[in-house]
Amino acid sequence: MSISHFDVVVVGGGHAGIEAAAVAARRGLQVALVSLDVNAVGRMSCNPAIGGIGKGQLVREIDALGGLMGLIADKAGIQFRLLNTSKGKAVQSPRAQCDRDVYEQVARKMLSEIPGLHMLNGEIVDLLFGREGVKGVQLADGNKISCRAVILTTGTFLEGVLHEGLKSVEGGRVGEGASHPLGETLRKLNVPTARLKTGTPPRIDLSTVDFSQMTEQFGDERPTPFSFLNDTVLRAGSISCWLTKTTPKTQKIVLDNLHQTAMYSGKIDGAGPRYCPSLEDKVVRFSDRDSHTIFLEPEGVDSNILYANGISTSLPADVQLDFVRTCIGMEKAEILQPGYAVEYTHVAPVGLLPTLEYRGLKGLFFAGQICGTSGYEEAAAQGFMAGLNAALALQEESPFILGRHEAYIGVLVDDLVMSNPEEPYRMFTSRAEHRLLLRHDNADQRLTPLAEKLNIICSVRRERFAEKMDRLIKAKNALESLPFPLESSKSGSRNLLDVCKQPHFMGWKAIFELHPELKDFDMPLADWESIEADALYSGYASRQEAWVERGAERAKIALPLEFDYSSVVGLRAEAIQCLKENQPTSMGQAGRLAGVTPADLAILEIALVRWQRTRKDFANI
Repeated sequence: MSISHFDVVVVGGGHAGIEAAAVAARRGLQVALVSLDVNAVGRMSCNPAIGGIGKGQLVREIDALGGLMGLIADKAGIQFRLLNTSKGKAVQSPRAQCDRDVYEQVARKMLSEIPGLHMLNGEIVDLLFGREGVKGVQLADGNKISCRAVILTTGTFLEGVLHEGLKSVEGGRVGEGASHPLGETLRKLNVPTARLKTGTPPRIDLSTVDFSQMTEQFGDERPTPFSFLNDTVLRAGSISCWLTKTTPKTQKIVLDNLHQTAMYSGKIDGAGPRYCPSLEDKVVRFSDRDSHTIFLEPEGVDSNILYANGISTSLPADVQLDFVRTCIGMEKAEILQPGYAVEYTHVAPVGLLPTLEYRGLKGLFFAGQICGTSGYEEAAAQGFMAGLNAALALQEESPFILGRHEAYIGVLVDDLVMSNPEEPYRMFTSRAEHRLLLRHDNADQRLTPLAEKLNIICSVRRERFAEKMDRLIKAKNALESLPFPLESSKSGSRNLLDVCKQPHFMGWKAIFELHPELKDFDMPLADWESIEADALYSGYASRQEAWVERGAERAKIALPLEFDYSSVVGLRAEAIQCLKENQPTSMGQAGRLAGVTPADLAILEIALVRWQRTRKDFANI
């Protein structure tokens, strides 16, 4: 039996595992990324798309911190679109349709180039603990790897079961097996687990679809890259996506065959994602509608596979073919791979610390779908935070925790560690109460300075960021110094920065015509638009920042695990029960619990001060 040693072992090679392994290695540690199949590292199980509403902000934040997802998506992207452009800049989000094969090839190449990162084939079946916490892992082949931290990023592979009709087979995704012993290991460690479900639609043969009956959806002429290291992307606009619809005939076929699905026949207990429902759920929940939108999205530039976004299903393959052929333009369609549902095991994230380390199990971290989330971007964000905090813990440095006012990543982690999701968690801009501060375009200004201090970004990113900030400051000063005459002489005059604050901004083309000297800055249009957004939201942002500052001191007050809530006089019974069950680590987290009122917080704060004073007095005796 051979024994090898690493500082950190990352279990799983999905989006969470990639980011976790990469950032831990960049901190100078020896990292093993263990996957059932290293050739599948970076594989996109569902739609080969990155970003979307709220999700695009996560990707840009990961990139601003030095993560990989944005760089990979920019290289693999085949259509880029900025979503929500009809709304305010604070809720606009980038999205890219990617080439599935290119994405995983680029991901593996980038990982292979990181010093100290090793990709290994294997199945982890047991976790080994010593007095100080994690001390290693056991592989299915009998070998052991000693380590000081383990990050579980098993995705849908932990006790995964695939359902197509009433047929079930073990697996994390089609054609690949599942991991079972690890689930039992977690339960032996008293880690609460539950089941969740997700699904995927049928893949359609492009050559069998009649696009003339569909609406073509083009990419943006000026694509928005995910990475702040890129001013443009290679394949932008090279492909189109297509919009079509189901019909009343589709709905009838689905309703007539509900008994043949695992969910409606009772074979699946886990809840599915509310915001990405299966076609079966759609026709049942929205019975008043006679059609639903389908987005046909190519899986690559040279691929003949169309991802039928919008008709996720676990109906039998023959029924899938029947209903697909009732959709507009798909009357002669052929299915290359039927859709299916996946049921898998996840842990209750309420048991995690904000570092994503499990309470009471030192050195054991979790990230991704195993924490009850849905989506590549949410997984990658967690993976990055878990990998970084595992490294910082081993190097005896302070943990890295982002506040809700600092990043969507902060919102994501805070939501998770304070909840026990009844359905897969998905990020939206509406989840961020400080979203006016958290635009996708200013993610680098918010987070890259923090990454610099942690020494997790490359010299190229450091230099580009410094150059960008210098340009922005000079450009902003120039705009403040240049006049813009008003129509009414009674109102005096404004400078160009004032003009940016107007709801109906005249546009940068007109500004450059008025003052051609601004072109001498040789600055990307995206940077000018960032200045515009800063100016437009300056008033709102100031008020939000003031609100954050006033509440920041209270929110940061730590709540020790040993604090006895039942001893607090005046604290309501509901609040005591809620605090005991959720074990918040700060007053800020306690304030977001449904069972805790502002009055409870005031009583708790006073009691905590008295408790701390008592302990201090006792220590001085």
